Amino acid sequence: MGALSSLRVLDLTQVLAGPYCTMLLADMGADVVKIERPGGDLIRPNPPFVESAQDEAYGGYFQSVNRGKRSLELDLGAERDREAFLSLVEEADVVVENYRAGTMEQFDLGYETLAEHNPALIYSSIRGFGDPRTGETHRQGQPSFDLVAQALGGVMEITGQEDGPPTKVGPGIGDLFTATLNCVGILAALHHRDRTGEGQYVDTAMYDAMISMTERAIYQHSYTGEAPTRQGNSHPTLFPYDAFEAADGHVVIAAFGSNHWNALCETMDRPDLAAEYPDASSRLSNRETLRAAILEWTRERTCDGICDALEGRVPVAPVQNTADIFDDPHVHAREMLVPVAQPGADREVEIAGSPIKMSETPPRPRGRAPLLDEHREEVLRDAVRTAESD
Repeated sequence: MGALSSLRVLDLTQVLAGPYCTMLLADMGADVVKIERPGGDLIRPNPPFVESAQDEAYGGYFQSVNRGKRSLELDLGAERDREAFLSLVEEADVVVENYRAGTMEQFDLGYETLAEHNPALIYSSIRGFGDPRTGETHRQGQPSFDLVAQALGGVMEITGQEDGPPTKVGPGIGDLFTATLNCVGILAALHHRDRTGEGQYVDTAMYDAMISMTERAIYQHSYTGEAPTRQGNSHPTLFPYDAFEAADGHVVIAAFGSNHWNALCETMDRPDLAAEYPDASSRLSNRETLRAAILEWTRERTCDGICDALEGRVPVAPVQNTADIFDDPHVHAREMLVPVAQPGADREVEIAGSPIKMSETPPRPRGRAPLLDEHREEVLRDAVRTAESD
């Protein structure tokens, strides 16, 4: 039993942001019913596949963020399906959707309508630019994706090498961070409902979330009047805090504190650097000289050699790829690689586990992602039984 095992969540989301949010709730035990439009979530056919896109029910994209959910296919434009959805809303705790602003209203299924059927309902939306209910702007109604959010929110401007172009962060943080914040909002709203009985609307925008994520750039601009830009893997106010080339790859070293800096200099057999640059200010203003000195030491050593010399005394780590992650015993001990069935394939696949650890109700992926409309009979049957018992 998960911490949220008493909750019923109706998930009208697709692609990444919304499904990731409801995945977090499912991992914590919520009964998440994925309400899919005719034909299902757009990302069901997205690769990769184990072997065959024709034989397998869905690809890795869908599997990863829809594990542990139940699926019900509904056409909200059809009266019968709309009524079925409303019957589910009456017994639900949370509804989550990530349509453009105004879409649910076109079906007469906006927050106000659903709240009439269930005043205690938590209704949550994830949109590129938020909902007019919480602050109306000219951008609402425009489509948005991770790339757009990272561009507008300043993430791309401060990511990449100094002499290179603005660069998108690899993972879809515009989706994932927004989804995580939305999950926090839902849980806060549920806590408020437990105290007051009052439902409410929760709105999280991708653009807003990226501004929150780039908090350092925001306060830098306010304090200095200058717009921060790219500076590779280094930090604007700390040194050393950077990636350094090794003989067989790269390592990161974060030795900006004097205790770590002295330990680094001792390991490199450079007591002169510790004496000449004893404080953070002197190290920051002479970062290029010091970067060259550290590189001279790291380039002659392997990543393992550098980490063995520094670990336990200086924050250090190799820059890993996913093969390294799969080989790391720490990752397995933390249950961060979880096997699930892949329908249509002859072997299981592994997906990222839950980073939220709890002693009594540990979150975990609760089985594979659903087949389209796999749970129609049981979901609608449960709704009928609940209505009859009421």
